Amino acid sequence: MTQTIAPRVRTLVLLLLAAACALLAGAGPASAHAALTGSDPREGAVVDKAPAQVSLTFSESVSMDDDSLRVLDPKGKRVDDGKPSGTGGTAYSVKLHAGLPDGTYTVTYQVVSADSHPVSGAYTFSVGAPSETSVTVSGQGAGGGFVGGLYGVGRYVSYAGFAVLVGGAAFVLACWPRGSGVRVVQRFVVSGWLSLTAATLLLLLLRGSYTGSGKVADVFDLGLLGDVLQTKAGAALVSRLLLLAAAALFIAVLFGAYDKREDEEKRDLTFGLAVGGSVVAVGLAATWAMSEHASVGLQAGLAMPVDVVHLIAVATWLGGLTALLVALYRGPADTPVPALAVSRFSRVAFGSVIALVVTGTYQSWRQLGSWTAFTDTRYGQLLLVKIGLVAVLVGVAYFSRRWTAQLAEATPAAAGAAAARRGEKGAGKASTKASGNASSKTGAKASANASAKTGTKAGTKTSGDASAKTGTKASGNAKVAEKESGTTKGSGTAKESGAAKGTGGSQRAAQLARQRAAVDAARQKRQRDADPNRFGLRRSVLAEAGIAVVLLVVTTVLTQTEPGRTEEEAKAAGTSSAGSSAPATGAVTLDMPFDTGSQNGKGVVRVELDPARVGANDLHLYVERPDGTAFDIPEVKVALTQKAKDIGPLPVAPDHITTGHWSASGVQIPMAGDWEVSVTVRTSDIDQVTISKNTQIG
Repeated sequence: MTQTIAPRVRTLVLLLLAAACALLAGAGPASAHAALTGSDPREGAVVDKAPAQVSLTFSESVSMDDDSLRVLDPKGKRVDDGKPSGTGGTAYSVKLHAGLPDGTYTVTYQVVSADSHPVSGAYTFSVGAPSETSVTVSGQGAGGGFVGGLYGVGRYVSYAGFAVLVGGAAFVLACWPRGSGVRVVQRFVVSGWLSLTAATLLLLLLRGSYTGSGKVADVFDLGLLGDVLQTKAGAALVSRLLLLAAAALFIAVLFGAYDKREDEEKRDLTFGLAVGGSVVAVGLAATWAMSEHASVGLQAGLAMPVDVVHLIAVATWLGGLTALLVALYRGPADTPVPALAVSRFSRVAFGSVIALVVTGTYQSWRQLGSWTAFTDTRYGQLLLVKIGLVAVLVGVAYFSRRWTAQLAEATPAAAGAAAARRGEKGAGKASTKASGNASSKTGAKASANASAKTGTKAGTKTSGDASAKTGTKASGNAKVAEKESGTTKGSGTAKESGAAKGTGGSQRAAQLARQRAAVDAARQKRQRDADPNRFGLRRSVLAEAGIAVVLLVVTTVLTQTEPGRTEEEAKAAGTSSAGSSAPATGAVTLDMPFDTGSQNGKGVVRVELDPARVGANDLHLYVERPDGTAFDIPEVKVALTQKAKDIGPLPVAPDHITTGHWSASGVQIPMAGDWEVSVTVRTSDIDQVTISKNTQIG
């Protein structure tokens, strides 16, 4: 009975694919890779007079245009000169108009980091004192929305296409040259080329809108496309398209001239294809290395070639593994994957893993910078997941190597048995042939003897017999003449009938040949699937491929995540890489008991702040006696302070609404963080006390 995939293996693969989909769904837009590490004025600062300019400092160099850095007054009017410029290193500034009035100003920025990822954010500072502002900052950062999601999909597809193209071609050249003639392998490699080409074109079209407005209408803006071509990322995408044209020629030769040659002739062409394919693969990998993480930061000159090796090792391992899986499950029965090819790939995969470990260790040190970044940053956490997946994949690969060894040991024995069967069959045919020859010789000899005897008897016959024979011969000749005449008359009809019968016979023969070929292929497939060693190998390779899918997704997410070193630098500078925190929802209520020391000096102050987020808030303050009744006191004051940022105290003067109730609207909180709310309660002309409590805002 033919074995099928074990239910446990099928369940494992489905779970791994579900995990990959979850990672894809939760990846979101690309994280900013250049963090805002400083600003002047600082975020949330209250300055005595308006500054002449606003300066921003990032963790790496960024590119700007006229709208990249803007400063808006409380009414939303732009108050900068619209000409941001670099002031040295990674600092950039824009000049402000003279004579700006007091109030709260909003600084917004949208730039492109040196590793090609968009960065955006906003913060506020105040001149004189905080005020209400009509400026609202969109919650959607650069690289988000529909265009950002589509751009992210393009990145995933491009990485997958690269792995399939490079890994599949390497598997054919290095492990299974005869696979160049297998249709499913050809389709597999070509699908990788098509996916990478389509994804690259999509990324090139989306690039301008992705780093700019995020509008779908800007995707086909030719002017914006021209600007993209002048950038490092645009040049990398165009270079990738040119290299893909060379890859198309490589594929045509691999599955054309190379496949048609004999095994001995293939060896001469293999070296040339290997060199040409390696050059194209290195060039394709370099289009990522020269435009993303490796191109900026520490030791960029060393990091880029290391990244190229890392990408090629990933593609060779994971792409080759998938090609092996396709060949094992979808390959034709008359061209099974030999044990030698699996053994060769096992060695190639081992070398790829060694390269991954070496290059991955260097990249981890470069992107993290400290051991704590493994657990304290999202990049480090994803890297731990990737390391775990690689470890699991290597463990599963160990079982694949065991199945490969058993298959290799079983193959010579099976070949010997087949040869023995062919020998027995050949001996049987030889015996039959010898017997037939002997029978023929015996029959011929007997026939000759009979003829001799008949001739002797004929010589003794009388002349009467001769006369009778003569008459008989004449009569026979007449009959023959009549027969020939009849044959001549009907020769046309007989010929046509024979031709029709011959045509129908050839079609029937071709149909029978196809049926026999299908039956033979099905029988060979059943025999192949019934091999326990081959079945075990297929099952372990399937598990490897499932883990490889998740590993490829995690790797792609890592390329879009802010490096741990950058994130820690941003934390050390006291600002997040996003430039602003997500707003909180819901009111904050603080209950603070007080005692001024007088006879009626005890009570409870309840402060309600709604919605307790950056920007304008409503404040309500209630004063109650210990028994819960409203307590009308002469005066109450409120102040807000964020000691970590040296902001405040920011005074709030609430209005007396009714007995025991005070209120203030439009209370400005310039930034998120841990705020101290202080309330001064005066119960008489000389009795007062200040109480405070901390709360998280934003």
